[in-house]
Amino acid sequence: MNGLLIIDKPGGMTSHDVVARVRRATGEKSIGHLGTLDPMATGVLPLLLGKYTRLAQFYGAHAKSYTGTIRFGFSTDTYDAEGQANSEPVPVTFGLNEVLAAASRFSGEMDQLPPPVSAKKIGGKPAYQIVREGGTPQLKTARVRIDEFAITEFEGDTAAFRMKISAGGYVRSVAHELGQALGTGAHLSSLRRVASGPFHIEQALPLDEIESLGRAGELAMQLPHPRTLLPEIPSVTADMETIGRMRNGMQVNLPEFTQAPLVKVFSGQRELAGVARRIAGTLFHPTVVLA
Repeated sequence: MNGLLIIDKPGGMTSHDVVARVRRATGEKSIGHLGTLDPMATGVLPLLLGKYTRLAQFYGAHAKSYTGTIRFGFSTDTYDAEGQANSEPVPVTFGLNEVLAAASRFSGEMDQLPPPVSAKKIGGKPAYQIVREGGTPQLKTARVRIDEFAITEFEGDTAAFRMKISAGGYVRSVAHELGQALGTGAHLSSLRRVASGPFHIEQALPLDEIESLGRAGELAMQLPHPRTLLPEIPSVTADMETIGRMRNGMQVNLPEFTQAPLVKVFSGQRELAGVARRIAGTLFHPTVVLA
């Protein structure tokens, strides 16, 4: 099965767990995700199936949008609710105005230190693995951009928020640093990804629905039309001679295009034959061949 599948990931599962269940539901062995989600998190998890996994290179790194909650009063070693408390409990005596003032510092470009328990690699080894082995990962700050961090509610010791952050940014780190700024410690208590680049929660299907559709053989009908994928890359329908040349790795002439750097080449309305890169003028070279 070839296509793009946008899943509303449930909590308590790794992205790898989700992929394994989709493999069983679809019978498709080749599946890759476009950006992982922590086990605690829910929401948008885009998957590429079958030959379409080779399109991952064209999606790039997209900003992510989230909603969630931050609990104040103590921090944890993972910066979220799944970790162990690593600070003494502190009474939360501040109010909404103090939280808003502290949160306003997290806007625009800034240096961010990833959580010690994360997939950030150090010398080729994920930081979480170094922690499991009893070591202390020597993490370095990374430049991230926060386009939105809005506190939408504050009650007791918990703040609800909405955030848009660049690829590679950690919401957990923002929660941890916000707790430090307010002097109580804090950790991410819930997280839901509502958008990942062009993929939105309104498009996502629950995992149990995907499994049900897979068993009924109806899942393919729920996948987005191939021509809607990678909308920034124009589409062209080619004749069989052109498709044959692409299959053989040969350059093809696409007179409809003189400026586009990349073109999606279709055989008919739905069969994506591949993606070609412009060499000069209307001459293109196949970058990915799927037909």
